[in-house]
Amino acid sequence: MPWLRFRKFRRSKSVDPTDEDEESRSWGLIKQVVHWSPFVQVYKKKYPWVQLAGHNGAFKPCDNGTILKKLTEKEYVCLNKILDDTYMLQITPKFHGKVEKEGVEYVKLQDLLAEFDNPSVCDIKMGTRTYLEEELIKAREKLTMRKDMYEKMVKVDKNEPTEEEHNFKAVTKPRYMQWRERLSSTATLGFRIDGIKQADRDPDKNFKTVRTNQEVAYVLRKHIDYRDETRLKLLERLKEIRSTLEKSKFFASHEVIGSSLLLVHDQPADGVARANVWMIDFGKTTPLNGDKQLDHRTPWVEGNQEDGYLFGLDNLVELFENLSNIPAPEGLEDDQPAVG
Repeated sequence: MPWLRFRKFRRSKSVDPTDEDEESRSWGLIKQVVHWSPFVQVYKKKYPWVQLAGHNGAFKPCDNGTILKKLTEKEYVCLNKILDDTYMLQITPKFHGKVEKEGVEYVKLQDLLAEFDNPSVCDIKMGTRTYLEEELIKAREKLTMRKDMYEKMVKVDKNEPTEEEHNFKAVTKPRYMQWRERLSSTATLGFRIDGIKQADRDPDKNFKTVRTNQEVAYVLRKHIDYRDETRLKLLERLKEIRSTLEKSKFFASHEVIGSSLLLVHDQPADGVARANVWMIDFGKTTPLNGDKQLDHRTPWVEGNQEDGYLFGLDNLVELFENLSNIPAPEGLEDDQPAVG
């Protein structure tokens, strides 16, 4: 399992075999420095500002604790709507409008790492699916066999394709999209670890086969360096976010796909742990028609647009509550006694 390299935080320059060209232009688009979030201005003291492959120019550093992200219309509309939702404002980066540089429009956002000395970052992709219903419908309307997706699939599991798919050496996009969600904890737990950057260590994005409670807990215990103070602060914030989302009209009236929770913590020189969590990435968030609302917990059936966001957040909260009671995966041991 590739994610086991996280055990010793080994360097990895491999390309994630499940990445798609059509995926959302998410906050998680910084590959060589921090694979999952643009809020990395603090890192420019040590590293160059490098964009994710295929999205060069999407992000730019800015001043006064802000960053710039290349504007997309759907996200820009969402960010403006959030300004009118007092609940969403409590859990999302501050939005400072749009600016233009060298003929390119950007949204100006709070740099979420600015308050930390030497942060460790974890991006958790929320929901039971990471594709919109309309994407699935469009893929079916233009049903073609994709050799590139077949190659990505067999790199992960050579036994997954059917005999017919092996013969064609290709799979359809809907087949690939749904398999990809089952591969990780997305379909079962309603969230998946998308990437981790430990302080002063290379980033790691090899987590898409981390699927079980035991595997997720094992990775997160290492991420927080077995510090119970950090666990408790992250848990408190996760509960606050859940309570806030349950009250938000914006959240209830949108299909929230491809959005992440950004977990950040550090251990500053004074020895007092700092930790926070924010909801990020609205590039695929879509308003519902009319007065329709989602509860974000009902299982998804095509047509109901449920995204499973709160289902996943419920599971994430429970996991942090019981982090010490969840055993390590078979054959693995924790470096230190479990926290919690």
